[in-house]
Amino acid sequence: MAKIVVLSLGGSLIFPQDLDRNFLNDFKNTIQKYIKKGFKFVIICGGGKLARTFQGVASKNKKLSNEELDWLGIHATKINAFIVKSIFGDYAENFVINDPTKKFIFKKNVAVASGWKPGWSTDYDAVLLAKSLKAKEVINMSNVDFVYGKDPKKFKDAKKIEKMKWNDFFKLVGGKWKAGMNAPFDPIAAKEAKKSKIKVMVVGRELKNLENLLEGKKFKGTVIG
Repeated sequence: MAKIVVLSLGGSLIFPQDLDRNFLNDFKNTIQKYIKKGFKFVIICGGGKLARTFQGVASKNKKLSNEELDWLGIHATKINAFIVKSIFGDYAENFVINDPTKKFIFKKNVAVASGWKPGWSTDYDAVLLAKSLKAKEVINMSNVDFVYGKDPKKFKDAKKIEKMKWNDFFKLVGGKWKAGMNAPFDPIAAKEAKKSKIKVMVVGRELKNLENLLEGKKFKGTVIG
């Protein structure tokens, strides 16, 4: 039986300023390498710069509600998900999952998911999909390589955290989600992961690091749970 890997792919990697074709090509090659080793992947796509661009343009003439901002972000994740699905060609299911609570038949090697509905992030969708597929881990790839004790962009002495419990994570980021939030993992998703006893690995963007994790070797990143 194939091992199912649930991977939350940050929009910052798909669409940092523009579509990152080089990263996506390397990502595809890495995933296909592990498909040949018996893995299956569910890849949940974030919105990245595309989401923030939609939100910024739409907010110029009118103050938008959180729900409206969320819908714009969700539409950006759908575009990114269709792009990611397309790069895998026949390896991928011919649909994009947009409701993580709905059962689907996983026939191929890759299934791609987008955002779902306002109030939930793609991190939350990843946790719900992991629950549905009985996976005990979610890999979180983004431009954040570790969880830090404080913002490393503001504080040079910010320390990396390699292992932490969910309660310590909540102390760090709080317990609320808002559209466009920039946290290592969405706090609402974190609550669901804690309740469901799902671990989250925050691993950054380095694909060799992802390979180490998939092979059970030492990897750079933070394990939460």
